Amino acid sequence: MKAFVNFLSIFRITAAFAIIPTIMFKLPWTTLILFVLGAISDWFDGYLARKYNCCSKIGGVLDHIGDKLLVCNTLILLAIMMPTPIIVIPVIIMIARELYISGLREFLGTQKIEMPVPKARFSMGKIKTTVQMISITAFLLFSAITSMLPYTDSRLVFYLFYHLPDIAIFFLYFALVCSLWSATQYTFTFAEKLKKIK
Repeated sequence: MKAFVNFLSIFRITAAFAIIPTIMFKLPWTTLILFVLGAISDWFDGYLARKYNCCSKIGGVLDHIGDKLLVCNTLILLAIMMPTPIIVIPVIIMIARELYISGLREFLGTQKIEMPVPKARFSMGKIKTTVQMISITAFLLFSAITSMLPYTDSRLVFYLFYHLPDIAIFFLYFALVCSLWSATQYTFTFAEKLKKIK
């Protein structure tokens, strides 16, 4: 089971890079499917790891890398596809947040101090990742729906076309708030860890 859980994380890493050519070659449905499968694998490997108690250090590293690559790669690509301030600004802030937290961890690592990811089922970091994935899924679905417009007169398709951008942007800014909140929590944790350094 441990090997399968690690495979899911590796799949997520692979999907994060496979998404790049699908966007470059304008294959919106393929992009959407890859991202959704990657997002589902994120939930599934965590669930299996907890249920069967098959957590490992390498699994934790792969899971962390997979999450960050899947979300950050796709956010960057979305910002390139839709270069408007309302999308680009929160994307820049959220990616800066990831670099900031990584910097805090790296510094503590040089001092032999760990700053682990909170293990609570509904930690702000996990909520942030979930909301980011919902927002990205809405953006990618909008892109896929747009490709259908010349070939359909479905009311549902046109309804989604008009309302998905608002849904996607709402969750993008919700994710931004969660991201900043989580960064604040990590900053306080970092400050506590600093007290252990002589």
